[in-house]
Amino acid sequence: MDKLPKGYEPQQVEQKWYQHWEANGYFRADENSSLPPYSIVIPPPNVTGVLHMGHALNNTLQDILCRWKRMTGHEVLWMPGTDHAGIATQNVVERQLASEGLDRHQLGREKFVERVWKWREESGGQIINQLKCLGASCDWERERFTMDEGLSKAVREVFVHLYEDGLIYRANRLINWCPRCHTALSDLEVEHEDKKGHLWHLRYPVVGTDRVLIVATTRPETMLGDTAVAVHPEDERYADLIGKTVKLPFTDREIPVIADEYVDRTFGSGAVKITPAHDFNDFEIGKRHNLEVINVLDESGNINENGGDYQGLDRSVARGKIVEDLERLGLLEKIDDYANAVGECYRCRTVIEPYMSKQWYVAVAPLAEKAIEAVESGKTKVLPAQWEKTYFEWMNNIQDWCVSRQIWWGHRIPAWFCDDCGEITVSREDASVCCYCGSAALQQETDVLDTWFSSALWPFSTMGWPENTTVLEKFYPTSCLVTGFDILFFWVARMMMMGIKFMDVVPFNEVYIHALVRDAQGQKMSKSKGNVIDPLTVVDEYGADAFRFTLAAFAAMGRDIKLSTDRIGGYRNFINKLWNASRFALMNLEEFDPASSTLSDYELSLADQWIIDRFNRAAVEVDSCLANYKFNDAASALYSFTWHEFCDWYVELAKDSLYGDDQLAKRRVQLVLYTVLEGLLRLLHPFIPFVTEEIWQALPGVRSTETIMRATFPSCLNGQTNAEAVARMDLVMEVVKAIRNIRGELDVPPGRKIAVSLDCRSRQTAEAIIEGERYICSLARVESLIVGVGIERPAESATQVAGDVEVLIPLAGLIDLAEEKERLEKEIAKVQKDVDFFFAKLSNEKFIANAPPQVLEKDRAKLLSTQEKLKVLQQGLARICSLMV
Repeated sequence: MDKLPKGYEPQQVEQKWYQHWEANGYFRADENSSLPPYSIVIPPPNVTGVLHMGHALNNTLQDILCRWKRMTGHEVLWMPGTDHAGIATQNVVERQLASEGLDRHQLGREKFVERVWKWREESGGQIINQLKCLGASCDWERERFTMDEGLSKAVREVFVHLYEDGLIYRANRLINWCPRCHTALSDLEVEHEDKKGHLWHLRYPVVGTDRVLIVATTRPETMLGDTAVAVHPEDERYADLIGKTVKLPFTDREIPVIADEYVDRTFGSGAVKITPAHDFNDFEIGKRHNLEVINVLDESGNINENGGDYQGLDRSVARGKIVEDLERLGLLEKIDDYANAVGECYRCRTVIEPYMSKQWYVAVAPLAEKAIEAVESGKTKVLPAQWEKTYFEWMNNIQDWCVSRQIWWGHRIPAWFCDDCGEITVSREDASVCCYCGSAALQQETDVLDTWFSSALWPFSTMGWPENTTVLEKFYPTSCLVTGFDILFFWVARMMMMGIKFMDVVPFNEVYIHALVRDAQGQKMSKSKGNVIDPLTVVDEYGADAFRFTLAAFAAMGRDIKLSTDRIGGYRNFINKLWNASRFALMNLEEFDPASSTLSDYELSLADQWIIDRFNRAAVEVDSCLANYKFNDAASALYSFTWHEFCDWYVELAKDSLYGDDQLAKRRVQLVLYTVLEGLLRLLHPFIPFVTEEIWQALPGVRSTETIMRATFPSCLNGQTNAEAVARMDLVMEVVKAIRNIRGELDVPPGRKIAVSLDCRSRQTAEAIIEGERYICSLARVESLIVGVGIERPAESATQVAGDVEVLIPLAGLIDLAEEKERLEKEIAKVQKDVDFFFAKLSNEKFIANAPPQVLEKDRAKLLSTQEKLKVLQQGLARICSLMV
């Protein structure tokens, strides 16, 4: 048996055990195993990414599940990997080139892609090592990358297959466009931020009249592409203008006035300019009314040849010039301050443009039908259940998926354009001749696929598809997916569609959607707010186990986590509590051999039966909670049993036998102490793997496995327990608590022994108390104990009821009532001042209106705390006064 040092130092323990686990292949899944499978695929983090709180929560919860399932006899595959993050990675390398005075066009596509691969080998994927710091037990030998050879083969097979099925096509449509990155963006790659701007009210002359239509816009430069003005069909103000035309300033065009129910009559003047090439809503209106689509911007956001005199100007410069010219011509009605959500590229922060462009699309409606049915029928269960509604709403209104990106880093679309016949050849192998006319004059598509396209194949491509591998046969479909709600549509829904399409079965049986990690005030963490908590800093300061347990303890289903370092510090105290209790146990288990006897060899005491009963209850509860993704409830059960029942009660209850002369009692308690501690370590291991392995390895005796990771997750201990005996012990503990409460209220020194009388309501209750008499005397520091039914009440005694027992403590010689009354009155006066101060402060409307939320929360907590303290003191004073009558 190895002795534990006095203090727990996580930095010394964590690296040691993680290296040991990894070196010995404990994370490795065996596809040839006869054990039942359990599999999870990691939501692949960007290869450019670093660990943030979302990653920490997501991977902690996955690791808890995987460690738990290994211990319950499953063959567990936790498939890790990273995403090539097309735009993000290209931007990183482009910035690197810029620092050298180069750009990608100078290098050319082939050399640039080589440079990206070099960056990936040298600097990419650092998040993998950061996940290891958390204790993530992924099968790292199987680590995949969305651009590796196997996944690239899968991507090409899927693209060609979908094309052959008529589900992939090219079309000229409006998309999100980044003028800086020169690529289409998905909705997820556009981040909206509320910004102060303006609303310009423009005057459009109605042809053939002296009237003008006033339209409001936040983007005056797009007026050059207007092809209509729309009003609501029931708006009487404009009924006579519907069908007429207005003169579009700075152009030689007249555009129609149309009626469409989309128009909000209460916004601005009730008339809106329609620019189908530069607004998504306008594009849909344009389709309904067969309007011309005029693009006035080039790919860099400059005014193009359709912009007349403004051609060549940057969009922001053109805006100022157009406003100036409108004002000069008397066509600017007014300018209002206006705040609206502006879409920006998530990587370079450039304001995006709705932009007409020819792109590749997946027709997703036929794929969505089966993905909807899978959730409706329960083939895939979404938790919490409220996310099913969100899933259905999106899937039932799903739009075709734009999968092409105009960058160089990614899976190049396997399509070749024929210079001779103009047809497109889509092929699994690189094409050398046109499949239509046989010409060799082919040019490959320069676009690459959206990163989400390869990620959508993740559950089966990572397991070797399109080959029919034993890994797929064993572990697909996966058991569970743990992810955030923000990618429910962009990733989860697409995996559902692709999994069902290509594997004929859902990709996962259950989807657990976890909440956000916010700061202590409930605000979303962001660098701009300065409220970001760095997971790696937390691990360095508090240890991975304390951090993991904190995340689990607050991971209530459907509720965001409010995280603070104070809370993490609190759970570090929990780790220390476990450590100190384990040190105590180990010091009292020297020369003890757990194999020398079993619990059934002994007649267990009340305390022994009670702790075994409590352990068995905790084990059942934790197992049930994990099966239902109630991580916080599982953590709460573990915390309560470990701290309050094992450490605070049983360790104390065991001391008399451990330190006494009765060797049989000592061996019995040693066995119970060892058995409960060893089982507790296994219960705790999925949550706090490092400290549990360190303690477990220090336990005496030979265990069945060489690591706690491979030990069995406990269901119950086999010691004989009796419900009646457990109830008697509960009563004894209630009596101890009552005596301790009175001692505390009367400020009796902890070391002073006292006399106690216990008046029981029945003979049966008295017998139960007598059986636990030694526990009461030891734990409550009782020197003289009288137990009976209807016993004589001592004069001047403090009382408290514990179940069917009235606790009576004679005060004669114990305290001076007058002196205690004076002490309590002074303390009450002092605390009353604090209560009055915080009450007045929180009643001040000006303070409430101006104080930061965290200050208000802190002061409200202080008021509540002082009010509770005052209540306890007043109750104590009332008791003393009643005794003095």
